[in-house]
Amino acid sequence: MKKYQIFTVLALLLLTFSFTIPIMGFYGVSNKIKNHDTQSIPSYAYAVWDFYHKFQYVSPYTPKGAEGSLEEMIKRKGEIGVASIPVWKVSLEAPNYPKEAFPHGIPVYFHFDGYSGDVEEMNTINHYIGMYPMEHGGQFERALVPYFFLITTLMMIGYLYTNSKKSWLLMVIPVILPLAFLIDYAGWLYWYGHNMQDWGAFTIKPFMPTVFGQGKVAQFTTHSYPTVGFYILMLTSILSILSIFSKLKENKK
Repeated sequence: MKKYQIFTVLALLLLTFSFTIPIMGFYGVSNKIKNHDTQSIPSYAYAVWDFYHKFQYVSPYTPKGAEGSLEEMIKRKGEIGVASIPVWKVSLEAPNYPKEAFPHGIPVYFHFDGYSGDVEEMNTINHYIGMYPMEHGGQFERALVPYFFLITTLMMIGYLYTNSKKSWLLMVIPVILPLAFLIDYAGWLYWYGHNMQDWGAFTIKPFMPTVFGQGKVAQFTTHSYPTVGFYILMLTSILSILSIFSKLKENKK
Protein backbone atom coordinates (compact mmCIF):
# COMPACT_ATOMS: atom_id res chain seq x y z
CA MET A 1 0.00 0.00 0.00
CA LYS A 2 1.05 3.55 -0.64
CA LYS A 3 1.56 5.97 2.23
CA TYR A 4 -1.57 7.98 1.59
CA GLN A 5 -3.60 4.76 1.45
CA ILE A 6 -2.27 3.67 4.85
CA PHE A 7 -3.16 7.03 6.40
CA THR A 8 -6.61 6.96 4.79
CA VAL A 9 -7.40 3.40 5.87
CA LEU A 10 -6.43 4.19 9.47
CA ALA A 11 -8.60 7.33 9.48
CA LEU A 12 -11.44 5.39 7.86
CA LEU A 13 -11.27 2.59 10.44
CA LEU A 14 -11.32 5.06 13.34
CA LEU A 15 -14.29 7.01 11.97
CA THR A 16 -16.24 3.92 10.93
CA PHE A 17 -15.74 1.99 14.18
CA SER A 18 -16.36 4.94 16.50
CA PHE A 19 -19.23 6.67 14.71
CA THR A 20 -20.57 5.26 11.44
CA ILE A 21 -21.30 1.70 12.62
CA PRO A 22 -22.90 2.54 16.00
CA ILE A 23 -24.84 5.51 14.59
CA MET A 24 -26.23 3.48 11.68
CA GLY A 25 -26.75 0.37 13.82
CA PHE A 26 -28.75 2.23 16.47
CA TYR A 27 -30.55 4.59 14.12
CA GLY A 28 -34.17 5.21 15.13
CA VAL A 29 -34.03 2.89 18.15
CA SER A 30 -34.31 5.67 20.74
CA ASN A 31 -37.60 6.84 19.20
CA LYS A 32 -38.95 3.28 19.11
CA ILE A 33 -38.18 2.85 22.80
CA LYS A 34 -39.79 6.21 23.60
CA ASN A 35 -42.90 5.22 21.60
CA HIS A 36 -43.03 1.74 23.24
CA ASP A 37 -42.47 0.14 19.84
CA THR A 38 -39.73 -2.23 21.02
CA GLN A 39 -41.03 -5.14 18.92
CA SER A 40 -39.78 -3.44 15.77
CA ILE A 41 -36.20 -2.97 17.06
CA PRO A 42 -33.91 -5.10 14.85
CA SER A 43 -31.81 -7.75 16.61
CA TYR A 44 -28.53 -6.22 15.42
CA ALA A 45 -29.35 -2.99 17.29
CA TYR A 46 -29.22 -4.91 20.58
CA ALA A 47 -25.80 -6.33 19.69
CA VAL A 48 -24.49 -2.89 18.67
CA TRP A 49 -25.66 -1.17 21.87
CA ASP A 50 -24.40 -3.99 24.14
CA PHE A 51 -20.96 -3.92 22.51
CA TYR A 52 -20.43 -0.15 22.52
CA HIS A 53 -21.85 0.29 26.01
CA LYS A 54 -18.71 -1.45 27.30
CA PHE A 55 -16.84 1.79 26.53
CA GLN A 56 -19.39 4.11 28.15
CA TYR A 57 -20.25 5.53 31.55
CA VAL A 58 -22.60 3.48 33.75
CA SER A 59 -24.91 5.66 35.82
CA PRO A 60 -25.61 4.90 39.49
CA TYR A 61 -29.28 5.12 38.48
CA THR A 62 -28.86 2.08 36.20
CA PRO A 63 -30.99 -0.87 37.41
CA LYS A 64 -28.79 -3.51 39.02
CA GLY A 65 -28.15 -6.42 36.70
CA ALA A 66 -29.15 -4.47 33.59
CA GLU A 67 -25.71 -2.94 32.94
CA GLY A 68 -24.57 -3.51 29.36
CA SER A 69 -27.79 -5.16 28.20
CA LEU A 70 -30.21 -3.16 26.07
CA GLU A 71 -32.88 -5.84 26.47
CA GLU A 72 -32.69 -5.66 30.28
CA MET A 73 -32.53 -1.85 30.24
CA ILE A 74 -35.76 -1.75 28.25
CA LYS A 75 -37.46 -4.28 30.52
CA ARG A 76 -36.45 -2.43 33.68
CA LYS A 77 -37.07 1.01 32.20
CA GLY A 78 -33.50 2.21 32.63
CA GLU A 79 -32.26 5.42 31.03
CA ILE A 80 -30.86 4.45 27.63
CA GLY A 81 -28.36 6.60 25.76
CA VAL A 82 -27.12 6.20 22.20
CA ALA A 83 -24.46 3.68 21.17
CA SER A 84 -21.80 5.80 19.45
CA ILE A 85 -18.58 6.95 21.10
CA PRO A 86 -19.17 10.15 23.16
CA VAL A 87 -17.39 13.30 21.99
CA TRP A 88 -17.79 15.75 24.87
CA LYS A 89 -18.58 15.53 28.58
CA VAL A 90 -20.31 18.03 30.87
CA SER A 91 -20.68 17.34 34.58
CA LEU A 92 -22.29 19.29 37.40
CA GLU A 93 -21.33 19.32 41.06
CA ALA A 94 -23.50 20.67 43.89
CA PRO A 95 -23.85 20.21 47.66
CA ASN A 96 -26.94 18.03 47.18
CA TYR A 97 -24.89 15.55 45.10
CA PRO A 98 -22.32 14.20 47.61
CA LYS A 99 -18.99 12.95 46.28
CA GLU A 100 -19.52 9.56 47.92
CA ALA A 101 -22.64 8.87 45.86
CA PHE A 102 -21.67 10.88 42.76
CA PRO A 103 -17.86 10.78 42.40
CA HIS A 104 -18.14 12.18 38.85
CA GLY A 105 -20.86 14.68 39.68
CA ILE A 106 -23.88 14.50 37.35
CA PRO A 107 -22.33 13.74 33.95
CA VAL A 108 -23.86 14.00 30.51
CA TYR A 109 -22.06 12.87 27.37
CA PHE A 110 -22.64 14.53 24.02
CA HIS A 111 -22.65 12.31 20.93
CA PHE A 112 -23.20 13.18 17.30
CA ASP A 113 -26.55 11.36 17.36
CA GLY A 114 -27.75 12.07 20.90
CA TYR A 115 -26.81 11.86 24.54
CA SER A 116 -25.90 9.41 27.29
CA GLY A 117 -25.25 9.60 31.02
CA ASP A 118 -27.60 11.12 33.58
CA VAL A 119 -29.67 13.04 31.03
CA GLU A 120 -32.93 12.98 32.99
CA GLU A 121 -31.21 14.34 36.10
CA MET A 122 -29.48 17.03 34.05
CA ASN A 123 -32.81 18.04 32.51
CA THR A 124 -34.27 18.36 36.00
CA ILE A 125 -31.42 20.69 36.95
CA ASN A 126 -31.85 22.67 33.72
CA HIS A 127 -35.56 23.04 34.44
CA TYR A 128 -34.67 24.38 37.89
CA ILE A 129 -32.86 27.34 36.33
CA GLY A 130 -35.31 27.81 33.43
CA MET A 131 -33.28 26.11 30.69
CA TYR A 132 -34.73 24.00 27.88
CA PRO A 133 -34.32 20.18 28.03
CA MET A 134 -31.22 18.91 26.24
CA GLU A 135 -33.21 17.10 23.55
CA HIS A 136 -34.69 20.42 22.42
CA GLY A 137 -31.47 21.45 20.68
CA GLY A 138 -29.67 19.92 17.71
CA GLN A 139 -32.70 18.09 16.35
CA PHE A 140 -31.86 18.95 12.74
CA GLU A 141 -28.24 17.82 13.17
CA ARG A 142 -29.23 14.52 14.80
CA ALA A 143 -31.67 13.77 11.97
CA LEU A 144 -28.91 14.23 9.37
CA VAL A 145 -26.05 12.54 11.23
CA PRO A 146 -26.62 8.94 9.98
CA TYR A 147 -26.60 10.07 6.33
CA PHE A 148 -23.70 12.44 7.00
CA PHE A 149 -21.42 9.71 8.34
CA LEU A 150 -22.46 7.20 5.71
CA ILE A 151 -21.65 9.68 2.93
CA THR A 152 -18.37 10.68 4.62
CA THR A 153 -17.34 7.02 4.87
CA LEU A 154 -18.13 6.44 1.19
CA MET A 155 -16.20 9.59 0.22
CA MET A 156 -13.13 8.35 2.09
CA ILE A 157 -13.38 4.98 0.35
CA GLY A 158 -13.70 6.80 -2.97
CA TYR A 159 -10.58 8.82 -2.17
CA LEU A 160 -8.58 5.58 -1.94
CA TYR A 161 -9.36 4.74 -5.57
CA THR A 162 -9.41 8.20 -7.18
CA ASN A 163 -6.33 9.76 -8.74
CA SER A 164 -7.86 13.08 -9.74
CA LYS A 165 -5.97 16.23 -8.76
CA LYS A 166 -9.03 17.37 -6.84
CA SER A 167 -9.57 14.06 -5.04
CA TRP A 168 -8.34 15.70 -1.81
CA LEU A 169 -11.74 17.40 -1.60
CA LEU A 170 -13.17 14.02 -0.62
CA MET A 171 -11.15 14.23 2.63
CA VAL A 172 -12.19 17.74 3.66
CA ILE A 173 -14.96 16.57 5.99
CA PRO A 174 -12.82 14.31 8.21
CA VAL A 175 -10.20 17.08 8.34
CA ILE A 176 -12.58 19.76 9.64
CA LEU A 177 -14.87 17.51 11.72
CA PRO A 178 -13.35 18.37 15.16
CA LEU A 179 -13.67 22.10 14.48
CA ALA A 180 -17.17 21.70 13.03
CA PHE A 181 -18.30 19.84 16.15
CA LEU A 182 -16.88 22.53 18.45
CA ILE A 183 -18.55 25.35 16.51
CA ASP A 184 -21.93 23.60 16.56
CA TYR A 185 -21.55 22.65 20.25
CA ALA A 186 -20.60 26.20 21.29
CA GLY A 187 -23.42 27.64 19.19
CA TRP A 188 -26.03 25.53 20.93
CA LEU A 189 -24.59 26.33 24.36
CA TYR A 190 -24.98 30.02 23.53
CA TRP A 191 -28.57 29.44 22.39
CA TYR A 192 -29.46 27.58 25.61
CA GLY A 193 -27.85 30.24 27.80
CA HIS A 194 -29.65 33.08 26.00
CA ASN A 195 -33.11 31.51 25.83
CA MET A 196 -33.92 31.07 29.50
CA GLN A 197 -37.58 30.56 30.39
CA ASP A 198 -39.66 31.75 33.36
CA TRP A 199 -40.58 28.26 34.57
CA GLY A 200 -37.37 28.04 36.65
CA ALA A 201 -37.37 28.17 40.45
CA PHE A 202 -35.46 31.43 40.15
CA THR A 203 -34.43 33.79 37.38
CA ILE A 204 -30.86 34.15 36.16
CA LYS A 205 -29.51 36.51 33.53
CA PRO A 206 -28.63 35.22 30.04
CA PHE A 207 -25.14 33.74 30.05
CA MET A 208 -22.68 31.76 27.96
CA PRO A 209 -22.25 28.25 29.40
CA THR A 210 -18.65 27.07 29.67
CA VAL A 211 -17.48 25.40 26.46
CA PHE A 212 -14.14 24.21 27.82
CA GLY A 213 -13.03 24.15 31.46
CA GLN A 214 -14.74 24.89 34.76
CA GLY A 215 -17.63 27.29 35.25
CA LYS A 216 -20.30 28.31 37.71
CA VAL A 217 -24.10 28.44 37.27
CA ALA A 218 -26.10 29.37 40.37
CA GLN A 219 -25.00 26.89 43.06
CA PHE A 220 -23.65 24.40 40.53
CA THR A 221 -20.03 23.98 39.46
CA THR A 222 -19.75 22.86 35.84
CA HIS A 223 -16.98 20.92 34.12
CA SER A 224 -16.88 20.79 30.33
CA TYR A 225 -14.14 18.77 28.62
CA PRO A 226 -13.56 16.62 25.54
CA THR A 227 -13.81 12.89 25.94
CA VAL A 228 -12.51 9.92 23.94
CA GLY A 229 -14.60 10.62 20.82
CA PHE A 230 -13.10 14.07 20.34
CA TYR A 231 -9.57 12.68 20.53
CA ILE A 232 -10.56 10.11 17.91
CA LEU A 233 -11.81 12.96 15.73
CA MET A 234 -8.51 14.80 16.19
CA LEU A 235 -6.49 11.71 15.28
CA THR A 236 -8.73 11.11 12.26
CA SER A 237 -8.20 14.71 11.16
CA ILE A 238 -4.41 14.45 11.50
CA LEU A 239 -4.32 11.17 9.54
CA SER A 240 -6.51 12.73 6.84
CA ILE A 241 -4.19 15.73 6.51
CA LEU A 242 -1.17 13.43 6.28
CA SER A 243 -2.98 11.41 3.63
CA ILE A 244 -3.76 14.50 1.53
CA PHE A 245 -0.19 15.82 1.58
CA SER A 246 1.23 12.36 0.97
CA LYS A 247 -0.98 11.88 -2.08
CA LEU A 248 -0.22 15.36 -3.45
CA LYS A 249 3.50 14.70 -3.07
CA GLU A 250 3.18 11.34 -4.80
CA ASN A 251 1.20 12.79 -7.68
CA LYS A 252 3.91 15.43 -8.25
CA LYS A 253 6.48 12.68 -8.59
